[in-house]
Amino acid sequence: MSFPSSPRLPSGPRRRSLLASAAGAALLVGCSGGSRSDTAPAPSADERARARAARDSEVLAARYDAVIAAHPGLAARLRPLRDEVVRHAEAFGGARTASPKASPSGTARAAGPGDGSGVPVTEKDALAGLAAAERELADRRAGALLEAPGESARLLASVAAAGAAHMFLLTEGHG
Repeated sequence: MSFPSSPRLPSGPRRRSLLASAAGAALLVGCSGGSRSDTAPAPSADERARARAARDSEVLAARYDAVIAAHPGLAARLRPLRDEVVRHAEAFGGARTASPKASPSGTARAAGPGDGSGVPVTEKDALAGLAAAERELADRRAGALLEAPGESARLLASVAAAGAAHMFLLTEGHG
């Protein structure tokens, strides 16, 4: 005996099949979405070095800002050097540091003993602190030349030389 066909048999896919397909598709989308961010290219060694150099210049600019704020009599002497340090940060791809009166960062405030701002009390000591910071940064950049590719190495060398000139101007140039 044959059974009559049921008029309720679906002509398309069953509900369970649709639900399973939708769940599978959601899982695939979720997995592929996560894997895209996992496979995003990591910054190259050159990009990391440039970002570090930009941050170093930004911190140094903030240190200049702190000294200018604490010793306004030095502003005319320090602003050209500070502006050059800002241009160095920009050359490495850093953000533009707004104004010489910007509030210094925590790193810049750690300049030495002084009035609580981290800036030495005397102008002579403040200049010596800036000169030491310029020297240390120029030395680090000169050391980084060995690892840097062509254009970045040239930029590091140029900025390290400028830092050495700043150090001279801060210590012997006017003293």
